[in-house]
Amino acid sequence: MKIEAIELVNFRPFKNARMTGIPSLCVIVGANGSGKSTLFDVFGFLKDALTDNVHKALSKRGGFREVRSRNCRGPIKITIKFRQKHTDPLVTYHLAIDEKKGRPFVSREILKYRRGSRGKPWHFLDFSNGKGTAVTNELEQVADVNELEREEQTLADPSILAIKGLAQFQRFPVAMKFGRLIENWHVSDFHISSARRVPDDAYAEHLSREGENLALVTQYLFEHHRELFDKVCSKLAARVPGLDRVEAKTTEDGRVLLKFRDQAFKDPFLARYVSDGTLKMFAYLVLLYDPSPHPLLCVEEPENQLYPILLEELIEEFRLYAIRGGQVFVSTHSPDFLNGARLEEVFWIEKKDGYSHIRRAKDDPQIAAYMEQGDKMGYLWKQGFFEGAFTT
Repeated sequence: MKIEAIELVNFRPFKNARMTGIPSLCVIVGANGSGKSTLFDVFGFLKDALTDNVHKALSKRGGFREVRSRNCRGPIKITIKFRQKHTDPLVTYHLAIDEKKGRPFVSREILKYRRGSRGKPWHFLDFSNGKGTAVTNELEQVADVNELEREEQTLADPSILAIKGLAQFQRFPVAMKFGRLIENWHVSDFHISSARRVPDDAYAEHLSREGENLALVTQYLFEHHRELFDKVCSKLAARVPGLDRVEAKTTEDGRVLLKFRDQAFKDPFLARYVSDGTLKMFAYLVLLYDPSPHPLLCVEEPENQLYPILLEELIEEFRLYAIRGGQVFVSTHSPDFLNGARLEEVFWIEKKDGYSHIRRAKDDPQIAAYMEQGDKMGYLWKQGFFEGAFTT
């Protein structure tokens, strides 16, 4: 899946913001409090709403009135445009949430496809206040809009997303596919302190948000996907200066211990003694080489605890993940990380009069001209060419 555009209305600082031309690797910068984390939370909000309902997703964030932009009226609106593959038609998912008598409800939910460059999009799901219709036949079998077979449905509660219920049934294929995409979005906010903990005996296949299950996922890769484990270890040795080799040793109780060999020393040392930067780089490689990769990764400030020299290496790994078919959103405050970014990959968030706006570096003639002359993005940002995006 590749998201191509996001439109937000009345979602916290985004009173009316648009983000278009989104690439497979998207790097976002902005001042503290500008809305970078909030932009990522759009995905988290949709995932929570799908898991439970919009009422619980809003309550988790302080309630409807805390989420709706201050001094604004009308519904909260989220619109996402995406393609499952680059050859597939553009899909638009639109969600509007309003409040009545102190309780939020879905005032409109639409999932629509544009089959060609002309004509109106086909609505495959269209619900208002808990009632609506959904198309039940496969898209590939339909040549004309009049061939769409629609089924009327009534939800148990108007705060439930229609795609939540319909995604459980194969007769609603479009809703099912989009629901699965939302479920598999992943936000990473890795904490070194969490990753260094020794977990109780358990089982984990995917790295968690803060990385506290890193040891368990490492063991899973070692036991069930040895080729990927070996690739992660070789990548780490190639990316981290001075690191000659990474090895794994299985203890008598079946646990996997990582041993790192430094070029300057004869004897290897255990993972718990490695630097924060090396451990964090290892964790990101584990995330990026997951045998069942997430269609969308959101990574917050990956530069923390990483050596500046590793940052351009890391952005290259993010780019390789995107090339393999995923999509990556990264927020950063680091000029060194930004120096590894390309012109078309960078957006920045600017806050004016209390509301946030999203700008694309490619659309700024001055930034584009400097980049064409060989400048690097991080240097331009540090010198103040990104209006409103201070390095604070």
